[in-house]
Order: sequence, then structure tokens, then C-alpha cells
Amino acid sequence: MIRLVIADDHAIVRGGLKQIFALVPDFEVVGEAVNGSEVLERLRLDPFDLLLLDLNMPGISGADLIARVKAHKADLPILVLSMHNEPQVAARMLKAGAAGYITKDCEPDILLAAIRKVAAKGKYIDPDLAEKMVFDATSTAQRPPHSLLSERELEVLRLLTTGKGVNEIATQLAISNKTVSTHKVRLMEKLNTSSMADLMRYAMQHGLLG
Repeated sequence: MIRLVIADDHAIVRGGLKQIFALVPDFEVVGEAVNGSEVLERLRLDPFDLLLLDLNMPGISGADLIARVKAHKADLPILVLSMHNEPQVAARMLKAGAAGYITKDCEPDILLAAIRKVAAKGKYIDPDLAEKMVFDATSTAQRPPHSLLSERELEVLRLLTTGKGVNEIATQLAISNKTVSTHKVRLMEKLNTSSMADLMRYAMQHGLLG
């Protein structure tokens, strides 16, 4: 039996995953979390075999959350299930300590196979992402500026392109206005943009719209 904890701030996503796992006799969902604090709290409760983790949740998330989880339970397998399909994001999560990375548009059988492999202390990465990572590593072409963004900066960028303001983003991500403003300044510097119009143009050109 593989005991799972699902960490995702979207109830519909958690519900859909639980419906899939209910059909699998060797899977059991023993807990859920909707933010980074709940993930860390869950580590103190009954043991489980695998953490299925969304990257972008309120509060601490992404590589920072993975590092904290591994600091508490170094041997806990973490499989990231994310909407992000950028190779650089996947690479950061694996470097932080995740044992696997797949995207939310994968087929259910791929998800189940990934969970089984990671729970057995193996490694798994979405095949398309793995291919992109290999070619990124061997390419001599200059990497695009957005490859330098952190996953939180990417998230703020996407929310900005949906028309959300700093206050709205701060509320959604459960971080301070000042932190959002700092992310905005840094990502605009990295992308060499000086206005929201420039930022929107860059996001459109590179498929980064929220």
C-alpha cells in the first residue's frame, strides 16, 4: 500500500486526484494540504510514503518548501505535479530534493507509474521535459532571460499578466505586498523590461501569459 499526501491549494484538483486513486487498490490518500505550512505540519502526524506536491501554493512553496520537507524527513519521496512545463523549473525542483517531476496535463497512467516509481525510491521525470532538459544542457544557444526567473517570480509574472495588482497577488499567495513588489522589480530587471506593456509583450512572445 502506498500512502499519499496530496498538497495542492485547488480543491477541484485534490478531488480529481482522489477519484483517480480511489480506483487503485494499492493507493491510499491519508492526508491533504493546501499551503506550505500545512505540508510541514503534516510531517509531524502519521507517517506516509509519498508527498504529491503542487509547486505554487500560498506561503512557502516550490524549492524552498521542498528543502524544508527534506530537512525534516530526508528520506520522504517527493513527486512534483505542476502546471509548469519549463525545463529550468523542473531542474530547480530536482536539485532541491524532489525525486520526480510531472505536469498536470499528463495521462492518469503516467501519474500512477510516476508515483509507484518514486515511492519505491526511484526517480521519474516527464519524458518531454527530460528531452528538453537534455537539449537545454547541450545547446550552445543563449538561454532566454526568463530562464533566470525563480518559480515564485514566474508565478508573479503570470499573475501580473492576468491584470492582477500587487495587493491581489499578495493576498492570493499569502505573502506581503512588499515581497510581491520586490519580485516584480527583480523579474522586470531580469527580463529587461521597464513597463507593464513591455512585460506583457515579452510574456506573449514567450508563451508565459497567466
